[in-house]
Amino acid sequence: MKVVKKLYQYAILYKKLIIGALIMLSISVAADLTGPFVAKKIIDSHILGIESEWYETEKSKDAVFYQGNWYKRDDYFNNQETRGKEIRVLQVGTKFVFVEDNVPFEGSRKLDGVTLTVTKNGQTEKYPATVLGKEDLFAFYQPEIARILMLVVFYFSLVLISSLFQFFQSYYLKKSANRIIQRMRNDLFTHMSRLPIRYFDNLPAGKVVARITNDTEAIRELYVTVLANFFSSTINIVGVFTALFILNPPIAMTALVLVPILMIWTIIYRKFASKYNHIIRSRISDINGMINESISGMTIIQAFNQRKAVKESFEKLNHEHFTYQNKMLSLNSLTSYNLIGILKTIALVLFIWYFGGMSMTASSAISLGMLYAVVDFINRLLQPVQGIVNQFANLEQALVAGERAFGLLDEPGISVEDESMPRYKGNVEFKDVSFGYKENEYVLKNITFQAKQGETIALVGHTGSGKSSIMNLLFRFYDTNKGQIMIDGKNIQEIPHQALREHMGIVLQDPYLFTGTIASNINLENEAITREAIEKALRDVGGDKVLSHLSKGLDEPVIEKGSTLSSGQRQLISFARALAFNPAILILDEATASIDTETEAIIQSGMDVLKKGRTTFIIAHRLSTIKNADQILVLDKGRIFEKGNHDELIALKGKYFQLYELQQGQKNGVAG
Repeated sequence: MKVVKKLYQYAILYKKLIIGALIMLSISVAADLTGPFVAKKIIDSHILGIESEWYETEKSKDAVFYQGNWYKRDDYFNNQETRGKEIRVLQVGTKFVFVEDNVPFEGSRKLDGVTLTVTKNGQTEKYPATVLGKEDLFAFYQPEIARILMLVVFYFSLVLISSLFQFFQSYYLKKSANRIIQRMRNDLFTHMSRLPIRYFDNLPAGKVVARITNDTEAIRELYVTVLANFFSSTINIVGVFTALFILNPPIAMTALVLVPILMIWTIIYRKFASKYNHIIRSRISDINGMINESISGMTIIQAFNQRKAVKESFEKLNHEHFTYQNKMLSLNSLTSYNLIGILKTIALVLFIWYFGGMSMTASSAISLGMLYAVVDFINRLLQPVQGIVNQFANLEQALVAGERAFGLLDEPGISVEDESMPRYKGNVEFKDVSFGYKENEYVLKNITFQAKQGETIALVGHTGSGKSSIMNLLFRFYDTNKGQIMIDGKNIQEIPHQALREHMGIVLQDPYLFTGTIASNINLENEAITREAIEKALRDVGGDKVLSHLSKGLDEPVIEKGSTLSSGQRQLISFARALAFNPAILILDEATASIDTETEAIIQSGMDVLKKGRTTFIIAHRLSTIKNADQILVLDKGRIFEKGNHDELIALKGKYFQLYELQQGQKNGVAG
């Protein structure tokens, strides 16, 4: 699977941390699984070990004194010691009895006064027995106490080791996950800035935000929770089966029936979960996109009383998200605890059936310690199964989120190279250029013109005539469908994007300012542009007069989009930014359309400074601002309808003349 491969490639970047964490997890699980073996040893060898063979002996280590003689368990004799008469200590109900004889077989026991009766499969044996008092019984247990304490200490040491390594594996796994997501988000954000503008034409900003934030957070859960649970559960399952095969192979073989059940259930779950999660993640993106759009357009929403319509649209998306979240909830409920309940019931039935059958034959009888260990391991087997099942939801969410995030990374981006180029002169030529945002729908048709270094070229025409499209092509936000654009005789498609744009500047009608300060918005954190250069650029465009009242000057904070500044102040900062970068080609896109007359006068006086020595393109609706342009291109329906300077076009008495006369008439009408 492509997504899994990508997730693996990110994980391998921090393989040392992850492998270290998984080794610690393995040690933790191994220590934890050793516990039942220790418990079995305590029960069978020491608590129930009192029923082992005892022999009369001399006074020595681990020997017990009873009624004038010393007795020792068979297990504690060394090779030099001799064994005397065999005796047994047996439990009958709540009492323990001393039998001076060998009891050859196990069976049901009954104490009648001083006689012990043992019955098995119809065979009965009777032995003289003495009931042990508390002190005598404790004496026979005395050799076991130290050994039990040692095993208990060992058991708690295992618990401590397991807990300690569990903590460190969790810490390092989360650390590696955070680093992976940090790297992934950096890659997504970096790649986003390399995507062509065309990509964002049909994708709301909120959806892109969701992929970089929400989806990567879901992927983080994969590395932190799902990976740890799956690996831990897998080790536990393998460890439990290994232990069961060591203890009792038939039980282990019977328990293997759980594996195909789990696999079938997984296939069924993933079939539905993948579909639901795709819709859920998509609706989250839609919701983010709508919230982002609503915040940006809140003034319009309130001004035109669109709150109800927007609310209904939002509720529709939210309800669809809620519906599929409920479907996912039902699916998770069905496949988590209910599945484990079914598996527990199956395991219990098989367990009772198996041990019930074993109890019928004397040769197959098992010890209490074995019984305890098997029950413990079966419970431990179901816990990791439940851990895996409960992580199905997170796994599917992460895979769907990964598919969406990596889908963004897979979008072809603009190649970024460190190559730079000397500042070009700025001779621009469009050769029979045609272009359309959609296939076979051209918005520019056979555009041909030249702009020499230092000239000012004005683009005029009604909305949709193609003025901004020409600038988009010059900046290589889009590439031409037909024809060529040359700068200093070189096709711009042969020039790397960043090298081309390095010597271009743009001033928009609605200038964009970043969070920071006025100074940082002028030099855009470019260290080559010094504080003195910033001050000079601002002074040359006349901005020092308008911004002089700000208390912190160039260090005045600028919040998102410069909303605390007036449109005139923002535009002056934008002009100063363009001048500070000293571009060879300058584009002014309705740069004075949204500012007041006083500020416009200041900017117009600084325009001559800004245009000096540069090839300047001006997109303008107010024809009075472009009278001094060297060349004016009149666009209509994507074609150059007329071109020439102001006087030449007025003399033609064509479309430009009509537009100019119309605007002059409106101006005189307003003045009157």
